[in-house]
Amino acid sequence: MSLINTPVKPFKANAYQNGKFIEVSDATMKGKWSVVMFYPANFTFVCPTELEDFADLYAEFQKLGVEIYSVSTDTHFSHKAWHDTSNAIGKVKYVMIGDPSGTITRNFDVMIEEEGLALRGTFVINPEGVIKLYEIHDNGIGRNASEMLRKVKAAQYVASHPGEVCPAKWEAGEKTLKPSLDLVGKI
Repeated sequence: MSLINTPVKPFKANAYQNGKFIEVSDATMKGKWSVVMFYPANFTFVCPTELEDFADLYAEFQKLGVEIYSVSTDTHFSHKAWHDTSNAIGKVKYVMIGDPSGTITRNFDVMIEEEGLALRGTFVINPEGVIKLYEIHDNGIGRNASEMLRKVKAAQYVASHPGEVCPAKWEAGEKTLKPSLDLVGKI
């Protein structure tokens, strides 16, 4: 069953952000758009390149009212140690959630049970706490923060413009479509 248009399942977890340990929950995400990105493990190879890519665009996400949450099955203590020792991860200002029990990872259906690690799952959640977009990659395939930023803009546009849809490669400010009988067979 698809997770699209389903609410985020309840959770509570410890996280690391900006030199502090904090508690986050599903309720923390309500009231603003969120990007939740799961990754396999700290101190690995593709993961720091992705987290750094999102860190480099974090200000752009924030301008859109979007909070970013990275999640792995590591602890919040491990997140702090990685943040303190890696130049790439040292750039991260967004929330780094520890999920050592795997509860959140399972809630989003990205747990690799035999390894106790997450797949590369990325989820866009609206202010009501409903999943509007997700994609899951094999762990050897890295993500692109710029493309996720574009998708967030499209999700926000569609949410605020009922009756309009964003075509392929749509960028903010470009023309959208208004599905109707008149468009059938003309695109």
